Formats: sequence, structure tokens, C-alpha cells
Amino acid sequence: MACTSIMVGKKASLEGFPYISRNEDRLQAIYPKAVIVQPAVQGRDETFVSAYNGLTVPLPASGYRYTATPNVDQSAGPNEEDGFNAQGVGESATESVYANQRVLAYDPFVPNGLAEDAMTTLVLPYIDSARDGVRYLGALVAKYGSAEGNGVQFVDADDVWYMEIVTGHMWVAVRIPDDSYAVAANQVAIQTIDFNDPENYMWADGLQEFVAEHQLNPDLEGFNFRHIFGTDTEKDHHYNTPRVWFAQRYFNPEDQSQTPESAELPFIRKPSRKLGLEDVEYVLKSHYNETHFDPLGAGSEHDKKTYRAIALSRTANSHILQARADSLGGVQWVAFGIPTFCPHVPLFTNADAIDPSYANVPAKLDLDSAYWLYEALAMVVESHYADFIEDDLAYQKALGEWARRKLAAVATAADKLSGEARTAYLTTQNHEIAQHYNHVTRSFLFDLITRGTELSKLTFKMDPNL
Repeated sequence: MACTSIMVGKKASLEGFPYISRNEDRLQAIYPKAVIVQPAVQGRDETFVSAYNGLTVPLPASGYRYTATPNVDQSAGPNEEDGFNAQGVGESATESVYANQRVLAYDPFVPNGLAEDAMTTLVLPYIDSARDGVRYLGALVAKYGSAEGNGVQFVDADDVWYMEIVTGHMWVAVRIPDDSYAVAANQVAIQTIDFNDPENYMWADGLQEFVAEHQLNPDLEGFNFRHIFGTDTEKDHHYNTPRVWFAQRYFNPEDQSQTPESAELPFIRKPSRKLGLEDVEYVLKSHYNETHFDPLGAGSEHDKKTYRAIALSRTANSHILQARADSLGGVQWVAFGIPTFCPHVPLFTNADAIDPSYANVPAKLDLDSAYWLYEALAMVVESHYADFIEDDLAYQKALGEWARRKLAAVATAADKLSGEARTAYLTTQNHEIAQHYNHVTRSFLFDLITRGTELSKLTFKMDPNL
């Protein structure tokens, strides 16, 4: 509904592996999600019908195995959101984006066209590379139209692509350079398009003709997709651009020329340093930390409510997809609960299953469920923020250290395996990792609850001067 996306090219990455990532934000704080593995299929004869808007698409006869984070309540569609397929291709869908009234007047959305609820289900099982993801999704948009504006990320071991579908049929995509990163936050983000460089840009058939025919380009020269199709409104300046500003402020701290309301923040930038997993996590967990705009900080009530933060109570699922060119393949780091207070848990996607604590999500609070466990942790930490935040950060740091050691050890063991044996091994490791995080988190949560009983305001100590 209103997400934040971060992409990092492989040469801009500390680990040498490209990333795509996103906070999936929804309309309410409790929005249960699961993490599952969808099996490969062959010889299928089925049709997908969207529960959200009735989109009807015949499914291919065969499809790759893939991971996904679907809604538990699928009455409005699966909303599988993000994952890797068996070819090592990752997708995150979607970043909601909004076009201006001029372009929508001439190419309105298609009510029963492709929407977020179906985006991963209809694309991820059928693509062989990040670039192929753009091609495949573009063909679906051409055939069925789009029901809404969406930004979609694709990644493989070599490439990161970002695609923006902004009207019923118009879209562009750009390959994020290896030495760069990009941040998107609910605005049309892509800027200049080089139509002479099809290796790094892709676009809908007829895009240039559409813009020319309807006189939509406001610039005196060039083709700036953001200027033509995007918006620059008061809402953008308070809801969207500040998030991009904060991320770029962290990745490029040497540049202090920008403000939270800068209308021309660049989409693609080279960071001032190589970006590690922890850097991406920090931004996804952020809330204008160390500024007077922090809702949890010491600024004025006005300043704390001026800009929409990246991490929210209604973040249903924060994920980082790491496309590794090693024996681990795709690693899907998933954080449930408010990401500020909860760890990103590494899950291997060359696997046949995810731990039941992620795959099975009951309707009501149950601390055996990862989703509910992290929601509970976040609520307890925020309830006594000043007393618990330092311990919470230490808890997250300790798990991050453990995860790096664990992944290194698993990679060494996986190097000696191949085929089904490697997949089986990584499946067992998914269970072990999930159970370790669950055990540590439950222990930490119980400790906080015990300590919290001493923080009640319903206490009384006799004043000796009475």
C-alpha cells in the first residue's frame, strides 16, 4: 500500500552480492503474513482468477519452485509479495507509485488488470533472470493492462532491475548500475531514459509515441520519466521524499545539500562506501533516527509528526533478498513485527520448506508463531522504549553476529553438496535458524515482560518525610 524499496548493485555491496529490499506496509498494524515454499509444477491446466479484481489469466503448464510471503487471509488475493525461484531469481512486488492526471487521462488503469495481489504469483515461477522478469511482466501488462501504479524489483546474481508501471499500459525499467544503489518511496522514481541503450533500459511498446501524441513532456529537452509521468505534490514532500532523503543521507553522509522536501532527489546514486547487509537493515528499520523528526525522539510534537518514517507499526513484512553467487544461492532475510525492534531472519530459498513457525500462522496471538512472536516483542519494547531500547538493540546485534557466522559455516558445508542433497541440507538449516531465533526471542521477550512488571505506574513508596 505504501512501501519503501532499496536496491544495491553487486559492486556497491560489501559482500559482493546484489540486494533488493522493501518494507511491505499496509493499512493496519496487524496484517498476518507467512513465509512458504511453493512447489514446482508440471503438466498443469489451470486458470488464475484474482479474488481482488477478477483478473483471469491461464497459467503456464510448468513453473519453478519459489518462496513467497503471502497474506494469511487471502480473501483479497494471495499477495505473495517477494521471494526467490529455483533459478536464483528474486522479485519484490510492489512499491505503490502514483502517476499524474495528465497521463492517466489518456491511458487509465484497467479495473480488472494486473495488480499487486497477483504480481508475484503470475511472474516469479516463470522467469530465468532479473531482466527476463521485466520482459515477462511487461508482456502481461501489454495483454491484460495494469489496475494500479506499481514499482517492481528483480534481482539475480549479476543484475538488479527496477520497473515502474504507471498507467494502464505504460512502463519503463532501468538496470541499477553495479556500483550504485537506488531508493524508491511511493513516487515515480525513474528519471532520464536512454532509448539508445536497450541493455540498461526497457520500456513499453509505444511509450515515446504516447508521450508525443498527447504532448505530455514538460521539459524543453530530454525524456525524464519522473517529470512526464510522476507527481510533485505537498503530500509527496511530507510522505515520500523525506524517506528517500533519509536513506541517501545515510548512504552518502558527505552530501548535506538536500532537504527532506527536495523535489529532485536523484534515483540512482553511488554510495560513499560499500553497503553491507547491516546498512540496508538500518534504513529499513529507521524512523529519522538522530534527527528532530524522529517520532520516538525528543523533537517537538509538530516536528515528530511532519514526515512519514520508513519503519512503521503497520509494516507487515520487511525483507532483504540477497542474490548470492555461491552455494547458498538466494537468501531471503525476513523481519516480522515493527522492523525497528525485530531482527531480519535469514532463510535459504534453495529449499523445500520453511520452518512451520513461519509457514503456519494462527488467527490469534500464539508465541509459537514467528509472526505473532515478533509482533508481541515490538509492542513490549515500544511500550517501554526508554527502558528497553538499548537491550533490544543488543539483542538484534547478537543475532546478527550469530547469523553471519552461521551463514559462513553453512556455505562451507553446502560447497561439498549439490543437487537434491544441497537442497535437503539447506531445508534442515532453515528449521535450525528459525528455531534459534525463536528461542532467543522468546527468552528475551519473557525477560522484558518480567522487568516490565516493575515499571508500572501503579506503585507507591511511602515518603519518609510524611
